[in-house]
Amino acid sequence: MSVKRIVPRKRVQGGEKKETAAKREDSGLSRQLQDLREQVDIVLPEVTARIAALEHLLREKQLCTRHDLIAARQFVRMQEA
Repeated sequence: MSVKRIVPRKRVQGGEKKETAAKREDSGLSRQLQDLREQVDIVLPEVTARIAALEHLLREKQLCTRHDLIAARQFVRMQEA
C-alpha cells in the first residue's frame, strides 16, 4: 500500500482576494468622495448667493448695520479655525 502525502494548499489566493476587495473598497470610497465634492461645488455658489441676498435685505430694511455683518463674518471665521 502506498502512502499518500497531504500537500497543503497555498494561501496566496486568499490574500490576493483580500487585496482586490480592499482596492475595490478604496475605489468605492474614492468615488463617493468625488461625488460629494462635485455636489458641494454645485451647491456652494447657490448658498453663497443666498447669504449675500439676505445680507442685502438686512441692510436695506435697516435691521442691522454693516459693522454687524462684518462682526458676524469674523465670528464665523473664528469658529472655523
